[in-house]
Amino acid sequence: MTAEDTNALTSARLDLWLWSVRIFKTRSLAADECKGGHVRVNDAPAKPSQKLKKGDIVKVRYPGWERVFKVEKLLVKRVGAPIAVTCYEDLSGPRPAYLSMPPVAKRERGSGRPTKKERRALDELRGRGA
Repeated sequence: MTAEDTNALTSARLDLWLWSVRIFKTRSLAADECKGGHVRVNDAPAKPSQKLKKGDIVKVRYPGWERVFKVEKLLVKRVGAPIAVTCYEDLSGPRPAYLSMPPVAKRERGSGRPTKKERRALDELRGRGA
């Protein structure tokens, strides 16, 4: 798809655009998120087949935070990441710090307390080893 082709587009399907600009890994995942009510266009619930226009505001809700995008260019084919970033303006705030932290380690149920050797290995893994 050439630059002239992308400029000629006046609208694109929402699920296709979300997949094309790499917000979701697959088109079916983008459609499922739209059906589940996690995607809004201009503050209204959106269906996967809804047509997007240049200048629309797309909000995608993730667990714990929300990303906001302004549509700059319309795409109907998946493109490389450097090109995809130019097709939207990211208006969302920074990712919350608690989502960037690694998950708390959990032990298998019934395994009991860690032995002294296991505890030392865990401490070393976490960078607290002496």
